[in-house]
Amino acid sequence: MAFVLSLLMALVLVSYSSGRSLGCDLSQNHVLVGRKNLRLLGQMKRLSPRFCLQDRKDFTFPQEMVEGSQLQEPQAISVLHEMLQQTFNLFHTERSSAAWDTTLLEQLRTGLHQQLDDLDACLGLVMGEKDSSLGRMGPTLAVKRYFQGIHVYLKEKEYSDCAWEIVRVEIMRSFSSSTNLQERLRIMDGDLNSA
Repeated sequence: MAFVLSLLMALVLVSYSSGRSLGCDLSQNHVLVGRKNLRLLGQMKRLSPRFCLQDRKDFTFPQEMVEGSQLQEPQAISVLHEMLQQTFNLFHTERSSAAWDTTLLEQLRTGLHQQLDDLDACLGLVMGEKDSSLGRMGPTLAVKRYFQGIHVYLKEKEYSDCAWEIVRVEIMRSFSSSTNLQERLRIMDGDLNSA
């Protein structure tokens, strides 16, 4: 009996330690949820963007800052967290509830919440007190400003159906970048795990 308990304890320790690095461990499921969220955004389409050409706007997504190869793991996680938090906030308003199919919207919110939970755990692991300023500078600040521009745009357009459609398409674009960044983080973490 003692041998079996020792063996089980060893298996638990090996499986736990082999799946973790010193940094963030984003599971394949996290990336799959991100892709599902992207598909949900696609399914939420209510209008043809052609009807909304007069409402188009360049929100100047900070692509280089988000996808830049010089982004270290703590910064990348901070940027991803900010993008997901801001997207969750955007689609968790009373005005967004009026604009979208409630079933799809609720599925999107659930997926975003799941991803945020994953990243919350990562933030605690990779960002100590010395890194707490990451959220107030560089790429993370650029993401905050980007979403502020989206909120201002929606308000100026009085949350019209066309404004929401333009924003939906824009968020899909930003999600594509965040999905690429999440894949890079998984690869970085895999490299750390294999070291």
